[in-house]
Amino acid sequence: MRAVVVAQPGGPEVLALAEVPDPVPTAREVRIRVVAAGLNGADLSQRRGFYPPPAGAPEWPGLEVSGIIDALGSEVAGWTVGDRVCALLSGGGYAELVTVDAGLVLPVPDDVDLVEAAGLPEVAATVWSNVVDLGRLAEGEALLVHGGSSGIGTMAIQVGRALGAEVVATAGSDEKAAFCRELGAHAAVNYREQDFVEAVRAFTDGRGVDVVLDIVGGAYIARDLDALATGGRILSIAVRDREPASVDMGLLMRKRASIQGTTLRARPLEERVAVIAGVRAQLWPLLSDGRIRPVIDSVFPLEDAAAAHRRMESSAHRGKILLRVGDVGGR
Repeated sequence: MRAVVVAQPGGPEVLALAEVPDPVPTAREVRIRVVAAGLNGADLSQRRGFYPPPAGAPEWPGLEVSGIIDALGSEVAGWTVGDRVCALLSGGGYAELVTVDAGLVLPVPDDVDLVEAAGLPEVAATVWSNVVDLGRLAEGEALLVHGGSSGIGTMAIQVGRALGAEVVATAGSDEKAAFCRELGAHAAVNYREQDFVEAVRAFTDGRGVDVVLDIVGGAYIARDLDALATGGRILSIAVRDREPASVDMGLLMRKRASIQGTTLRARPLEERVAVIAGVRAQLWPLLSDGRIRPVIDSVFPLEDAAAAHRRMESSAHRGKILLRVGDVGGR
């Protein structure tokens, strides 16, 4: 099969198509003939040499795919060959075939485009496990989403809105802020022009937000705490600001707040399976009834993976960037 491999750490130009062996499913795995794969920030870090795949995962990037099941392990139940699915992976999604534990697979509803479904597993799992599970976002509370026009951000805005929360998003331009409002954010802040802490206080009449989904880290953590309501929760899921975070512990205690850092890829299999089960039970009904949807920026052919990475690094995108790998019937 064809796969996009990383010849050596570096820029997008190091991505190259290569022939690699077809994967064979183990007893508890399914094999998926890939129709599309989603791009994620972790793919860029892996390409640069900073985020190696975990033991046992393929060496090439790709944390989520959509496609058609074409083989089943001997112990797999609940899935059949020919099912339309999407799946959360530990790696290897930039390829024509993937194998994955059956517990990490999700059905694609009939009215959801199979290509666009490749943009769902990673963002749905990340948002559910953080905003809903750990963050315990409830109806009537307020959610602050950093990077609201990103793949994660677009899902978090929709989920927050569907749960009955007030949603504030940050974005890097007036156009992206407007895009966030169109998607459902009650308020959106161009962080290059406006202090998001002041904007949050104005929007919440000084109360602050109950949950923050942070993809920046560093100096943002202290500002998140300033924007937080009493009893609020900060979920830190990525680090773009490499400076160490500095937190006023007195303020943290006075607000009876919490800060939790999480990752998804590095979790044990049983934890990731539990996350996907929660996504299927709690978020998938929102997908089926149209209250959430995949937000797709662009789709590139598999052989143009380097261009897709450049698009993502430009930060010009709104929503998910996908790689088109194959058709329902194959290449």
